[in-house]
Amino acid sequence: MSAPVAPPGWSRWLIPPAALSVHLSIGQAYAWSVFKPPLESALHLDGTESALPFQLAIVMLGLSAAFGGTLVERNGPRWAMTVALVCFSSGFLIAALGAQTEHYWLIVLGYGFVGGIGLGIGYISPVSTLIKWFPDRPGMATGIAIMGFGGGALIASPWSAQMLDSFGADHSGIALAFLVHGLSYAVFMSLGVLLVRVPRAKEPVGSGQSAFAGVQVSARSAVRTPQFWCLWLVLCMNVTAGIGILEKAAPMIADFFADTSTPVSAFAAAGFVALLSAANMAGRIGWSSTSDLIGRKNIYRVYLGVGALMYLLIASFGDSSKPLFVLCALVILSFYGGGFATIPAYLKDLFGTNEVGAIHGRLLTAWSTAGVLGPLIVNWIADRQEEAGKHGSALYGLSFMIMIGLLVIGFIANEFVRPVHPRHHIPAPKEAADGRHQQHA
Repeated sequence: MSAPVAPPGWSRWLIPPAALSVHLSIGQAYAWSVFKPPLESALHLDGTESALPFQLAIVMLGLSAAFGGTLVERNGPRWAMTVALVCFSSGFLIAALGAQTEHYWLIVLGYGFVGGIGLGIGYISPVSTLIKWFPDRPGMATGIAIMGFGGGALIASPWSAQMLDSFGADHSGIALAFLVHGLSYAVFMSLGVLLVRVPRAKEPVGSGQSAFAGVQVSARSAVRTPQFWCLWLVLCMNVTAGIGILEKAAPMIADFFADTSTPVSAFAAAGFVALLSAANMAGRIGWSSTSDLIGRKNIYRVYLGVGALMYLLIASFGDSSKPLFVLCALVILSFYGGGFATIPAYLKDLFGTNEVGAIHGRLLTAWSTAGVLGPLIVNWIADRQEEAGKHGSALYGLSFMIMIGLLVIGFIANEFVRPVHPRHHIPAPKEAADGRHQQHA
């Protein structure tokens, strides 16, 4: 199943809504922390165990994006969106069965493994298409769509909290909430399946640029370049730093202010998750659009450098001021979202549009790695500190210092990014006759 080619006169502005219908749905993953306390209570889990479905989902996101990227390019975005719909929705249904029967492994299998495949294929499904429709503004275009992934929790977080309040926070209430999620997202994602189109090859779009103009590098060649691996490291470090806060956001803010005169309620903690989602979403469109003006390397200097400073402020003064804690967390999450939205445009700048979806899919293995590292660092250290008798903000000091170090590593990797050597370029059709000469130039 491939997306139909757009007829003459088709508006490219119909493509972002198609992408948003998918990304707003799969962005529910960022609201997972709302389910952590009820699951821990109902199924007697610790923080590390309750993070497992989320961690596995992010691992499967990266792996399915890496292995499915070429299939997405070959079969088109409609095929990819359909696969994403089936996997993501059925993952919730399997998780609902696991919660109802109190078999936690079914929640891990459904939400983590099956749903994670839906996350990966759904995430990359519109990216290549958007870049081809908007060669003049790739940062803005991918930012609009990937904004949806960051903003999904803005809807899902209060929605999930309300359902748990209405259905109950026991295993049956959790199961019913999972069931409603699965069915609702299936309907919403179907809008993207029906609406998506691809541009005709070589036809000028937007400002008159061809979607396929400029330097082109194949996915096979891209992964052999140092630029690819520098960007892999940049993305991995930026994501690890952001996801460490995001996965444990609700319990983290409660822990930071548990010993103060104004502790944070469960409802306020869910509101904090929604605020983080708003910052994540705003960063995706705002910072990625800014990258069209100041360049990709400069914007990543901001993400990684200023992000390290924000972590230092939280670690040093976060428990003394709620506004400071919230503000720094919001900035970190805006950089986290911006990093995701800008990376496809960075890849397009370096490798061209021809196989950018497949290259992007391979790069998302960095997200898989970060999806394990971030929650593991924060949860494991917090669990050990708690066993040692510590509480409040003391649970997180060491993990925040580690995050600062990782951001510095990412900053250095970004400095090593240079244009791709011409030997990796795919010759343009007019150069085919002297292709060998070009290869060795």
